[in-house]
Amino acid sequence: MSNRLQLVASVIERDPVRYTPAGVPIVNCVLRHESEVVEAGVSRRVELTIPALAAGDISSKVAACGLGVHAHFDGFLARRHRNAKTLVFHITALQDIEKD
Repeated sequence: MSNRLQLVASVIERDPVRYTPAGVPIVNCVLRHESEVVEAGVSRRVELTIPALAAGDISSKVAACGLGVHAHFDGFLARRHRNAKTLVFHITALQDIEKD
């Protein structure tokens, strides 16, 4: 099975970098996405916000990403914690597509 999400979005909220007990840097943020897609032959406007986090080396890139600046995010979805019903987008790669 595959669990992969690619999204062009912008960071609209971001917490300061924190560290796990093992010393891994983590940044929590909220991404905003807007697009138009065709579903069943009908154009549809999509607007969403999604909670996200970046762990390890990618966290510094997310921490430096300007608020409101569009970027291409790659990653996967996972539950916020083991028994949670809510999902979090775990960012594994980030490519700038727009500069401040």
